[in-house]
Amino acid sequence: MVSELDNFSREISNPSTIFNEFKHLMLLYNCALREVDTKLTILNDEFQVIHDHNPIEHIKSRIKTPESIVKKLKRKGFEITAENMKTHISDIAGIRVICSFTSDIYKIFELITSQSDITLLKVKDYIKSPKPNGYRSLHLLVEVPVFLSEKTEPMKVEIQIRTVAMDFWASLEHKIHYKFEKTPPQYILDNLKLCADTVNALDAEMLMLNEEIQKYK
Repeated sequence: MVSELDNFSREISNPSTIFNEFKHLMLLYNCALREVDTKLTILNDEFQVIHDHNPIEHIKSRIKTPESIVKKLKRKGFEITAENMKTHISDIAGIRVICSFTSDIYKIFELITSQSDITLLKVKDYIKSPKPNGYRSLHLLVEVPVFLSEKTEPMKVEIQIRTVAMDFWASLEHKIHYKFEKTPPQYILDNLKLCADTVNALDAEMLMLNEEIQKYK
């Protein structure tokens, strides 16, 4: 992290001021991420102990690197300031929840957004309306309070909720685009879209099979 921050300071015109502001902002985002992660972990623990089905397979979380934050602000045409980071980049703190079935996705959505100290800012449902390349996931932008010694700071966290199959496809898609600096060959994109359709069909079949199994309990 130290080397990342050093690189970050070389990218900006007033490093001493923005460097300290950035460190404080990263503290806030890390705290916000822990808040949301704790809420999801508690739900996960409850389902394991009390209920006969746990919708959460696993949880991943991450904070954007300083370099990626700078690149995104530049791409959007904004000056490199802490205020612009907070205002114009919504996915600095991100958490991903992996589920077994598509029905679990909306169950988690209801549970997490019904909590009194979470404010839902935006929903992008790429399951009901997939991206042209076949990407499917439910994206939530929420705001959670971070309680400091002298004030409470509302911070944004992006939550992505998807099935195991959707996550596998998204991981492959990311690797393909990382491999090719520019757009991958069309035949690869076409095959990737076919895989996305297959994943969607598999999710639907697995959900139907699970619902049939539940009838025997």
